This record gives sequence, C-alpha cells and structure tokens, in this order.
Amino acid sequence: MSETADITQWLSAARGGDRSALDRVLSTLYRELHGMARRQLGGQNGHTLDATGLVHEAYLRLVGRADAEFEDRAHFFAYAASAMRSVVVDYARQRLAVKRGGDLHRVTDLPEDLGGGMRLDEEMLGLDTALTRLADVDQRLAQVVELRYFAGLSEAEIAGLLKRSERSVRRDWQKARMYLLASLQG
Repeated sequence: MSETADITQWLSAARGGDRSALDRVLSTLYRELHGMARRQLGGQNGHTLDATGLVHEAYLRLVGRADAEFEDRAHFFAYAASAMRSVVVDYARQRLAVKRGGDLHRVTDLPEDLGGGMRLDEEMLGLDTALTRLADVDQRLAQVVELRYFAGLSEAEIAGLLKRSERSVRRDWQKARMYLLASLQG
C-alpha cells in the first residue's frame, strides 16, 4: 500500500476517534510539518519559539480539537496551517504584551515570498486580524493565504493539495494579497 493510501486510511480512522491513527499521520508527515514551521519562522534569532516547538504546539491544538476531521492530506495540511497560525499569533501577542504592552501599528507591505520568515511582532497581529476578516468574506482566499503565508507552501504545492490549477491559486493569492493590503493600510 502506498504512503498516500496509508495516510488516507489513518485519517479515516482518526475521524472515527482513533488517536493512534492521528499519531501515525503526524509521525509520517512530521518532516513536512517541520519544514513548514522552519520556513515560517525563517531563522529568527532571539525567540523562544523554534520550528520544533511550533510543530509540537500545533500538534497539541490539532489533537485537542474535538471537531477536527481530516478528510484527506490537503484538509490535514489546511488544519495544520491554521493551528500553526494560531500558535504564532498567540506567541506574538504574548511577546508584545510583555515587551511593549501590545500596541499595534500599520502594516505597509505583505511580501510575495517569506524567504526570511515572518516577523513575530505587531505586523503579525495586524495580519491575523485582516485574515480573519478575509475569511468572513471568502474562506477559499483565506485558506490560500494560510497555506502560503503560514505554512510556507508554494503556489504549486497549494494547487496540488487543493486539487486546483496553479493559475487559479495564483489568482486567489493575488486577490487575497490586495484585500489584505487594503485592509491593513485602511
């Protein structure tokens, strides 16, 4: 049986409440999740949150959700990206509350590529608020942003996971970026 078939079978068992099946999925996909976390944090020094910590915190949030159902690999990665987003945002909030009282300032740019990782600061919190608003308007666009920005996946990887064309994902990314920039600057 192929790894993809195994994962699909384990995800099905996990939906039925089999915790060990979810553990098998996570151990099989751990390297990919760790790579997502490493890209997301991008070698930032001086933070207590590292890629391993991010993956572990996201895992705890994934298994702690009673409503978490993973239909397939794409759905699992969407949940993982959402869990990582939540961990990073909570970490940034905590850091700012201790450091500066948590004052937010305006974001002036949303980079096309996160080669250097995301900043764990006020801009992250502003982006999280704008992304929540975008999800209220168009959930699909918000999912593309989560997978691209928070999971660090390329347009090609997102297209494969969501079973859509790369061109369609690129259009969604551009629309979402425009919406988020307008929201963050306005």
